[in-house]
Amino acid sequence: MSQTLEQELYKSVEKNTPDYIKNNKYIDIDNKNEFVFTLKKEHLLPYDSNTNPNGLNLDNWLKNYEKEAAVSTAGIRGPQNILFPYDVRFPINIMGIMLATYAKALVAKQKYSGKKLLKLVGREVRYNSDKFLDLIARVQAAQGIETLTTYQRKTMPIWLASFLAFKLDLLGGEYITSSHGISVKNATKDLNSQGSQYLPEESMEFVNKIKEIFSKVRENGYYEIRIAKSDDELINESFMKTINNGIDLYKEYLENGVANKENLELINELKNKIIIENVGGSAYNTLSKILEGFNISNKFDWMNIEEDPFFHGIGKYDTDPKGNKCFYDYSVDATVVAKKKDGATYFPVIDTLNYAQKLKQYPTGTVVLITDPDHDRLTVCQIEDKSVLNFLNRTGISYSELDENRILCVYTANQSFLLIMNFWAEQLKASGRWDKHPRFMIKTTASAKSWDEWAKYNGVKVVNVPVGFKEIANIMKKVEKQIIDNPNNDVIVTDVFGNDINLGKNPRMVFAGEESGGMIIGSEELIKSKAGRIAIAMREKSASEAIIVAAALAAKLEAERKTLSQALDEIFTKNEIIAKYDIREDIAYYNESEPDIEKLTQAKKDGEALRTKNDLFYLTMALAEFDGKITLEQVKSVLKSTFPALKFDNLTDIKFVGDGTFLQFTDKFIEIRPSGTDAKTKAYGAGSSKEDIAEFARILGNYSGELNDEYLAIISKDYYNNAKDKSMAEYLKFTNKDADTRVFEIPNYKETLGI
Repeated sequence: MSQTLEQELYKSVEKNTPDYIKNNKYIDIDNKNEFVFTLKKEHLLPYDSNTNPNGLNLDNWLKNYEKEAAVSTAGIRGPQNILFPYDVRFPINIMGIMLATYAKALVAKQKYSGKKLLKLVGREVRYNSDKFLDLIARVQAAQGIETLTTYQRKTMPIWLASFLAFKLDLLGGEYITSSHGISVKNATKDLNSQGSQYLPEESMEFVNKIKEIFSKVRENGYYEIRIAKSDDELINESFMKTINNGIDLYKEYLENGVANKENLELINELKNKIIIENVGGSAYNTLSKILEGFNISNKFDWMNIEEDPFFHGIGKYDTDPKGNKCFYDYSVDATVVAKKKDGATYFPVIDTLNYAQKLKQYPTGTVVLITDPDHDRLTVCQIEDKSVLNFLNRTGISYSELDENRILCVYTANQSFLLIMNFWAEQLKASGRWDKHPRFMIKTTASAKSWDEWAKYNGVKVVNVPVGFKEIANIMKKVEKQIIDNPNNDVIVTDVFGNDINLGKNPRMVFAGEESGGMIIGSEELIKSKAGRIAIAMREKSASEAIIVAAALAAKLEAERKTLSQALDEIFTKNEIIAKYDIREDIAYYNESEPDIEKLTQAKKDGEALRTKNDLFYLTMALAEFDGKITLEQVKSVLKSTFPALKFDNLTDIKFVGDGTFLQFTDKFIEIRPSGTDAKTKAYGAGSSKEDIAEFARILGNYSGELNDEYLAIISKDYYNNAKDKSMAEYLKFTNKDADTRVFEIPNYKETLGI
């Protein structure tokens, strides 16, 4: 089935790619020798078979690229032509990769004139990623930037690229991925010298440099960009080979955290194997070596160790959600929920994993850990007997049927990460380490309310941030700056709600994460780079870190003869958690897998308009209430008149939280957030009733955004039209407050790394 679907995808792409694209290979990336690409004025303008046969419409590409750069939460993502990667009609293409890399190189050389510049480039398994990696390294080499990459340029996880950027004190890095997105998507995640993703203002620096280049093209008629040879001496694979591609350094980091003696002993006592579902195949190359290094690899079975850009057909269907015949990709997010024609919900990604057959030989209680292609997210599952269905429903745990007697419990990250943070806290307390430092966590506003309740019960301070791990990393850096500058003072940071949070003196992070499956645990000892920089934790979520601590948790529960569901219920009871339930409603406004770029572009544009209209309805009220232009009672009245089926009497606040609108109730929260990377709306909810939050998320998330008379009577059209600009200004206030503004110092790499 998988091969048939992939062939259908290929045929569709071939059919929808015009000959002028197929025949215009303007950059011959298969040429391994040095060459010069000449960017011409006609490349900036649209294609016309008679008047401009060399037209690439780069002006339009840049306009859309800039828009993504200004709001992107996880790299500048987009679909690509998987068979013809030089197709500039798609957001991600060879020309765009070259221009962005070249512009970043110019910005770096301008900032660090006369210094040796050292960066890293890595990739996972997506279509054309190997070509993009080669091009990035060659463009940087031509500009005198030395680029580290894995030996033989093999795959590596995003977290390892991030870790090495910090640990080796690199200027930064490029990582080619689109996370858990659909197969035809790709992106470059730009990593700065901290190993964290670029904030929008960092992205805009190189976008503005591309604009300068285009201006020179218009002025002079052309602009030349040199591409180094593929084996240029500044493309350094040998150094990565000497450090085992960074795996040994990462093992040291884990040993000071989740891979401690207690956890490794627990894992070695496992009787049942833990399954690692390796979507895309690229996690195996690194994680298998880490597990071997800790002598625990025999406790795991792997699924899908072969690298495959089609992701083994996972998440792929030959019909869309409405039943129309077409290629449709649900992505590889195992927690995505869809509805059948009869209204019943199911897990479309889980269903394509073929677990009914693959898990037959494994006993009840077996834990399955699912990770995505760039190996930064984790979904936790466990086989249970059907006799527990009523208990699971009461506890809010979803499941998929395996056979007539068994089910697979599928835990949301909100649930599995609560289990993990509680387990880690218990370990710290048992070992006497808990009270050595004040404890805090960083979480996104869209993550579970139960995390906040657990933290309050355990004396853990909580810092809420907008969605995106770069937001979590930004708080880490603010904390570290205060620890360095004033080690004897309390560390105080402001969260996205505007609250000043006192973390105490020399605090340690017990957990950081987001509901979409990314997490990290702080180190007990401050992490030091080769040049002496410090960090409380790494800047990217890591499924390897999550898998090790989840495996130790599973081993502990196995020894106690408990399931994950029983342990979760015990946490709810012991920590007096009321908001047991969480939900996410994903509203996609178009088929991302549409192979016809003209239809895709128009559908995305139409979808973005719907997404923005939905967003503005809530966002404008939140900003107006904050500005004192309307009252909370007026907000309630508008919401009641717009949504008569819902009750808003116990709404206590409405806030803009950096990238969405947060509605706080006495018994729940609902957050409506426009996707930062696509034409989608996400509606999150957490509270004491699953049915209640599901209804709110569904209705509010799917609302058209139409403004009724009552709305227009209290908020002016001018204020409404300026709401997005105002929200960006408020977001920047939050990110820049108490920011770590120290300029990165290029170290002496001869002394620190020997190169």
